[in-house]
Amino acid sequence: MAGLGSWSLSVAALIALLLPGSREECGRINLPTPTVHLGDPLTASCIISPNCSHLGPETQIVWKVGRESQPGKRQQRLEDGSQEFTVTIPRLSSPRVLLSCYLRWGHSLQMLDQAEVQAGYPPAAPHNLSCLMNLTTNSLICQWEPGPNSHLPTNFTLKSFKSRGNCQTQEDSILDCVPSDGQNHCSIPRRHLQLYQNMGIWVQAENALGTTKSPQLCLVPMDVVKLEPPTLWALPPSPEAAPPQPGCLLLRWEPWKPSLYIEQKCELRHQPRLGEASWDLVGPLLSQTLQYELCGLLPSTAYALQMRCTRWPLPGQWSDWSPSLTLTTAQRAPIVRLDTWWQQRQLDPRTADMQLFWKPTPLDRYSGQIQGYLVRPAGPAGASPPLCNTTELSCTFRLPSEAREVVLVAYNTAGTSHPTPVVFLESRGPPLAGLHTMAQDPHRLWVGWEPPSPQPQGYVIEWGLGPPSPSGSNKTWKMEHNGSISGTLLQGPHRGALPHFLSTENIRPFQLYEITVTPLYQDSVGPSRHIYAYSQEMAPSRAPELHLKHIGKTWARLEWVPLPSELGKSPLTHYTVFWTSSARGQSFSTVLNASSHGLVLHGLEPASLYHVLLRATSKAGATNSTSLTLMTLALEESELHVLLGLFGFLLLFICLCGAARLCCRPSRKNPLWPSVPDPAHSSLGSWVPSIMVEETFQLPSLRDTGMPPITKITVLEEEEKKPGPWESNDSSGTCGLPTLVQAYVLQGDPRACSTQTQPQSGTSDQVLYGKVLGSPTSPGPGHYLRCDSTQPLLGGLTPSPKFYENLWFQTSPLGTPEPLVPNQEDDCVFGPLLDFPLLQGLQVHGVEGLGGI
Repeated sequence: MAGLGSWSLSVAALIALLLPGSREECGRINLPTPTVHLGDPLTASCIISPNCSHLGPETQIVWKVGRESQPGKRQQRLEDGSQEFTVTIPRLSSPRVLLSCYLRWGHSLQMLDQAEVQAGYPPAAPHNLSCLMNLTTNSLICQWEPGPNSHLPTNFTLKSFKSRGNCQTQEDSILDCVPSDGQNHCSIPRRHLQLYQNMGIWVQAENALGTTKSPQLCLVPMDVVKLEPPTLWALPPSPEAAPPQPGCLLLRWEPWKPSLYIEQKCELRHQPRLGEASWDLVGPLLSQTLQYELCGLLPSTAYALQMRCTRWPLPGQWSDWSPSLTLTTAQRAPIVRLDTWWQQRQLDPRTADMQLFWKPTPLDRYSGQIQGYLVRPAGPAGASPPLCNTTELSCTFRLPSEAREVVLVAYNTAGTSHPTPVVFLESRGPPLAGLHTMAQDPHRLWVGWEPPSPQPQGYVIEWGLGPPSPSGSNKTWKMEHNGSISGTLLQGPHRGALPHFLSTENIRPFQLYEITVTPLYQDSVGPSRHIYAYSQEMAPSRAPELHLKHIGKTWARLEWVPLPSELGKSPLTHYTVFWTSSARGQSFSTVLNASSHGLVLHGLEPASLYHVLLRATSKAGATNSTSLTLMTLALEESELHVLLGLFGFLLLFICLCGAARLCCRPSRKNPLWPSVPDPAHSSLGSWVPSIMVEETFQLPSLRDTGMPPITKITVLEEEEKKPGPWESNDSSGTCGLPTLVQAYVLQGDPRACSTQTQPQSGTSDQVLYGKVLGSPTSPGPGHYLRCDSTQPLLGGLTPSPKFYENLWFQTSPLGTPEPLVPNQEDDCVFGPLLDFPLLQGLQVHGVEGLGGI
């Protein structure tokens, strides 16, 4: 029951907090001052009344400055039973701060009270106080500057008083003038003023942190009177008065009506409308005159004029500048140089048709604007009617054949220019030595020439569109007065840099121009020279059309007709032919010179579709022709058979060559047929059979003369053949041995060659190869006796080796190698059987029958 009772008290306390008016009864925030200096600390307290004491002694208070929590410092109980919680904010950095006091209730916060704290600075002293007496509103208007922002509401008050002296003593105070919110000026009505008495005036600024005032201003209201500006008018011309001179303006003004009784002086300023010129000031001008002639201005120039006035000789304020009045000065007569050129056409022996051209060049920046041109015959002005009166830059008239001179002048309302005599000279001077052109860019064309001798005084350059334009249409010309130059630049229209009558050079790209240069001499002109040129040429407008002339299975002949050259188009430099296979998507191209008109495409596939394109190229660009589609012819059935047969034959030939190469390779271990090497030139000397020890019979030493030879050798026979040019029938090369020998039985001295002879066979010749010496009972190795025979072995073309090609040695009974010295009477050579491996495998027969010999 006790817990239930405490819970009931807490609910009752919460309801008391939430009821209207309970917040003031339960807690409040106490501030020492609601406005503090910005940046100073602030200490505040939250006092909880005894009505809330039942919340318990462990009540927790939470402070918040804006949305940020601020820790409290201390808690104390006051005499009336209330609890005081204090907080200190170290520094206020915002002009407006909202301070809140919260009670922690469980897991939530309950706000007890809020207070707004303002922070700022004391007001700065107003400055720049000034006052003007406005006769229109009949009041004294004062204005000032408030100074830096104080972040606090500030009230400004205009205070004043009347004074007899220098505002040191105050006589009568004047009602304070309070401006509207946000305004820095205030007006004192006429009823509170003494117009000719001193007044002390100042401004007071006040806010919650203090009060300041501006320096005091001492003045007489009429001394600060500000007049309204006068009204300017142009003075109309008078029949009695002379017109204004060039560079002069006549004007008048009318003062402001309320100031007619006030003596005043005025200032006039003027500014030309051209460019960003500054204002020029003229004055002072007394108001009694009310008109003025302004001179020293530029002729034919528009000017803006303004005027202001002030009270004079008494003190006063200058009025504002009047609205601008725009006037234009009178113009001068034209000050120009007129360059002239002409073309003459003889109509009959007595009359010539003359076309005169001229071009004005201003000699003065402020030359008068030209209104027209006058051409009259030579002689006193007015003696004869004019030949031409025009605003154009050319004129056509007729003259008698004997007349050689006219006069040209430019005029306007101010007068005429100096007369320019035009003398029609005869064409009998030397011509130019050469003439050439070069394009600088699409709008500039350089014209150069070789000056003749003697040097001219100048040149006339004419240019215009060439053929097919009509001759003489839209021709432009200019004159060069320097006879030593060797060229001039023709360029496109100027962009506002010169007057319209000078913007006559009109070079444009892709146009053919006919250019004429004529030299000018003292009393004659030279013949004209012409040249045609482009400043920029265009790419060809179209390419020739492709035509299929002939086509085959793997080729196609194409032709095209070259297009004639076009004006303004750059000449062709080359052609490019592109063709693409539709089946494989492969593309090919070839480049041809500009003189080509046909091409044969090779390497095409039969029965295939191709797309062909021709491109014509010049220095200015390229243009493609329309695409040509063609189909190559298909192969016939007989041609297919021939191709397949050739392919099969080629495959068979390759197979046979491969098999022959495989069978005939020397490195093959088991050839298909035996290979008989040349023993004399082979490397078999280093080959020893694996069964040599068991099957080789040991023969006695050759030096043992007591032992008869028992070895028998069967000599191979070769078929009968005719001796070659290297073969000899002389038997001396064979140590006297017979041609046909069946067997040799070595007896006696083995070093002596056998001299036995046998009957020769008529069908074959035997080749003496060698003799084997030795005995199977001899412990030493067998030896052979080889003779140098000129007969080829086994019919081969290679002769037997020389004796020095088979080096051999014999082992003596003492075991010392001893060479066997051959007989000097023959070419036979002795050697061991190991030096000749083929003889090591011989089978010795008939040993039994020789045992008793």
